[in-house]
Amino acid sequence: MGDTWYKEAVVYAVDVRTFRDSDGDGVGDFPGLTSRIDYLAELGITCLWLLPFYPSPARDNGYDVRDYYGVDPRLGTLEDFEEFLRRAGERGLRVVLDLIMNHTSDEHPWFQAARRDPGSRFRDYYVWAVSPPPPGPGQQSIFPGEEQTVWTFDERAGAHYYHRFYHFQPELRVANPEVRDEIRRVMDFWLSFPIAGFRLDAASHMIEDKGLPGTAPEQGHGVLKELHDFAAARRPGTALIGEADVPLHEAAAFFGDGDQLSMVFNFLLDNDLFLALATGRAEPIARCLGELPAIPEGGQWLNFLRNLDELDLERLSDEERRRVYESFAPDDSMRIFGRGIRRRLAPMLGGDRRRLELAFSLLLTLQGTPVIAYGDEIGMGDDLSLEGRDAVRTPMQWHDAPNAGFSDAPADRLIRPVIDSGPFAYDRVNVAAQQADPDSLLNWMKRAIAARRACPELGRGQDRVLPADRPSVLAHLVDWKGSRLVAVHNLGGEPCTATVEMEGHGTDGLERVFGPAEEEAVGSGHRFRLDAFGYGWFRAGATD
Repeated sequence: MGDTWYKEAVVYAVDVRTFRDSDGDGVGDFPGLTSRIDYLAELGITCLWLLPFYPSPARDNGYDVRDYYGVDPRLGTLEDFEEFLRRAGERGLRVVLDLIMNHTSDEHPWFQAARRDPGSRFRDYYVWAVSPPPPGPGQQSIFPGEEQTVWTFDERAGAHYYHRFYHFQPELRVANPEVRDEIRRVMDFWLSFPIAGFRLDAASHMIEDKGLPGTAPEQGHGVLKELHDFAAARRPGTALIGEADVPLHEAAAFFGDGDQLSMVFNFLLDNDLFLALATGRAEPIARCLGELPAIPEGGQWLNFLRNLDELDLERLSDEERRRVYESFAPDDSMRIFGRGIRRRLAPMLGGDRRRLELAFSLLLTLQGTPVIAYGDEIGMGDDLSLEGRDAVRTPMQWHDAPNAGFSDAPADRLIRPVIDSGPFAYDRVNVAAQQADPDSLLNWMKRAIAARRACPELGRGQDRVLPADRPSVLAHLVDWKGSRLVAVHNLGGEPCTATVEMEGHGTDGLERVFGPAEEEAVGSGHRFRLDAFGYGWFRAGATD
């Protein structure tokens, strides 16, 4: 099975650009991030996922890469990156990098060479067509409403190039062995630093058919196996995390036989979790847990509430999506791409501390590894006046000084404006104030994460939904090597008492681990008294 450290990880997604500015230019940087290592370690997270920091025109938050072998000068130097890794390592934090190899920036030297010379070997790094075919089913633009086509004509090249994402992100032809060689060279470079793994951006799109013969890798998922084998040989224990927003029956294939991806984002569970929060019913989560396909022993689902893209709800039915929209995005300005929500977690839940705790308790106890987006630990808000996904990518709110302590630059030079009005303004929601308040969300998060880390079965065991007599109550048991933990959550807005059937699970005695719920044994089960949006984690006696 190898080193599966990621099964017990608590991951924190951080954008260097918006976390902390050390030099007063209005843009976050590696020295700024390094200065906050102690904060991150004290929060209890164990792994940092760094969003792209490579040289880039930054038309898509760095996902349009101009150079895979450096640090954007605005964010620091390779030496600054090394110092960050050193400090992170001293505090026991692993670091995972975004690997964006589905597409490049149109300013990347490969693409510029491909445009200039049809005889260049770089021409075959991309997908070109003089008369492109219409996109087939499932091949439309990822960004409906912003991009009208997946083919853009380049006058210099005299041909159209293919892109599922923005027109300034031409898609690499991963079917070309030379492109796969380039991917391995990029991985090799960054594995020369003490990193723990890569998040493969758009992993499912890397291996898909681009609409023309010869554009889908003949190996299919074999491409992912190549990358797995290369990383494992270069540094055993390297984790490969895949963004594969595909139907559930396809998602398991990305693990292979334990020889492809280590972790895959669980988009379906995220969809169903928000449906459950919107309806006050546990059934969507219970159904999803029951439908999760078997995965290899070394594989793991990566669970999230919000990442730094939109909350993508495309796995829900139209009616289910409507219910979620009504609850969490009632205004059209809160929605995006006809499928998602461009809001942060706290404003979606109305700033209700009870619902925030419930949501995070679910994240920390459901089968898989949790990832937390920067700022969600203090309940940061969003800025819907910003375009698209930028609404959830505002600067981190450190204290109530000007610019929220993010930067000493004039406000008009900040990479994005800080949130300075309303209930989520930085003078109301910030790290310093919450550090000083033992009852704050931040200090609750520290306790919750510590409880999660004290329960290795939550990351390594298998979930089993237990029958409960209240439709608002989700009860599930996690079993790993004879150690068992029961988690109970009330999705409803009213207090309730729920009886949970546990016959055959040997759970006569339960010991509280975390949460305010009360319990008592009754017959072959347990009765739980739960507040509105209440929760509780309980450890059962060990089995032989």
